[in-house]
Amino acid sequence: MTSITRRLKLAYRRLRTAVRPDIHVSEVPSTVHVDWNVPVTVRDGTVLRVNVFRPMGQTKVPVIMSAHPYHKDLIPANTRSGRGLSPQYRLFPQPDPITFSKWTGWEAPDPAVWVPKGYVVINADLRGAGKSDGVGELLSEQESRDYYDLIEWAGTQPWCSGRVGLDGVSYLAISQYGAAALHPPHLAAICPWEGFSDLYRDFTHPGGVREDGFSIVWNRGMKRAGRFPVSIRDEIVARPDLDTWYEAHTPQIEKIEVPMLVCASFSDQSLHTRGSFELFRRAASKQKWVYTHRGGKWSTYYSPAATEVRSRFFEYFLKGIDNGWADEPRVRLAVHDAGPSPVSVFAEDQWPPHDVLWGKLWLNIDGRRMQIDKLTTPPGAASFHLRRGKLSFCWTVPDDLDLIGTLRLRLHVELQGMEDAFLFAGLRKFRDGREVMLEGSFGFAGDMVTKGWQRIAHREIDSKLSLPEMPVHTHAATEPLHSGEIVPVEIALLPQATRFLKGDVLQLDISGKWHYARNPLTGQFPTWYERSPKGLCTLHTGGPHDAHLLAGMRSLLKDNIGETDNFRSL
Repeated sequence: MTSITRRLKLAYRRLRTAVRPDIHVSEVPSTVHVDWNVPVTVRDGTVLRVNVFRPMGQTKVPVIMSAHPYHKDLIPANTRSGRGLSPQYRLFPQPDPITFSKWTGWEAPDPAVWVPKGYVVINADLRGAGKSDGVGELLSEQESRDYYDLIEWAGTQPWCSGRVGLDGVSYLAISQYGAAALHPPHLAAICPWEGFSDLYRDFTHPGGVREDGFSIVWNRGMKRAGRFPVSIRDEIVARPDLDTWYEAHTPQIEKIEVPMLVCASFSDQSLHTRGSFELFRRAASKQKWVYTHRGGKWSTYYSPAATEVRSRFFEYFLKGIDNGWADEPRVRLAVHDAGPSPVSVFAEDQWPPHDVLWGKLWLNIDGRRMQIDKLTTPPGAASFHLRRGKLSFCWTVPDDLDLIGTLRLRLHVELQGMEDAFLFAGLRKFRDGREVMLEGSFGFAGDMVTKGWQRIAHREIDSKLSLPEMPVHTHAATEPLHSGEIVPVEIALLPQATRFLKGDVLQLDISGKWHYARNPLTGQFPTWYERSPKGLCTLHTGGPHDAHLLAGMRSLLKDNIGETDNFRSL
């Protein structure tokens, strides 16, 4: 596929979706009863309002709830046609068709699916949003307390069995964390479907690099959506380091103990991927599972397959049905070769899988390649312009294998005429000389395998949060470079699971700006990040400079499985 052909295909997908999204809006079964705008008074006297969808009659059943600032009444039923869609469905293409009912809120569970299964579905406006009273603050402790009160209200209603579960996508996933960390007595299970868990590291400043795309679009939308006087965008521009404001707006996921099913997608690396995997890793829940995919965010969530998985999870924890869920492997691992559909799906007992072997691919300036043998890597250096250039290193895959997990890139960097810069690292896959495209954030169908960001002056490592394969930085203070100084820089490349066949090429790109264009037709709109200043960056490899990529691999050839001098378990 030529570059022109690739851009034309991306533009066609965007334009086709803008005109006619592949979404079907269905009717609601007559057996669903709805109470609109039910008032709920929370602990400080503020009245929040919720929509309650429940089975006809007085049967006590569990609740599936979502709470968010996006206005619960913005549903297809309330549009002129009765089937109108949120504009996001026209802006961000999905690779597969979607079906939901006319009472389905944005990124929320579909009442037409869950009420007939024997649940009450509640869609709530958070404080300051929609029909709820008060003035809200996004991602705040106040929201978590309000959600706690909503859960306890629902759990004590005459139509509730006493068990409440939480479900929803993106913000509807993130809002679950803070409430769950407070341990509401009636909360029995949560299902956060793709949601970042660290405001600074996952969203506003991945690697210390300021996000200058979606954060602008989202902030403008929230100004129109409700009464939220604190501007998230203004705060992140004013706060380049991780400080107490970010900490106050980041949930304490280590305090979550309730059973949970987490969706951690490989496709949403520009927003939710890292945070979802961190939630699965760090939450204190003894019963937790993770569902991975690299498809569309919404087309996967509303798909029959994902709905069935969530149904079994909720049946077990909300209804007490012994359906075998307790014996379900903890990780549903989807491996992708190209596009949004997996080539293999594995049941694993941990993430990353225990049989993944880890090895270092040493960067060799001579020939711009990566190699397994460190001893033959000569000392060298090469420079690139931070605004216009990049350096690439290639490795030809020797056997069929799956590249799995987070990757750790170690560079040795020298800046010329400046004290700080931003590095963007990305891994691409080539087969027969053509780049293989994968599904990415915001409906971008031309994405690479994985990517990472790093502000050079934020290179201090957080030893408590880091893993051997994943550096985590403190971002607490800056360490400017001095003229002629060469410093080691660690970059985490985000979780992925990608198949490579013998002869495929893994290419590492390193530059000072984001990898893709900003335009909405052929770029990764609205994704964008702060650019480095103009100037040269020099990478040093070989000799005393142990520049390498630590990668986890699992051979598809049974005879090749086993530790070697170069690849071993962590």
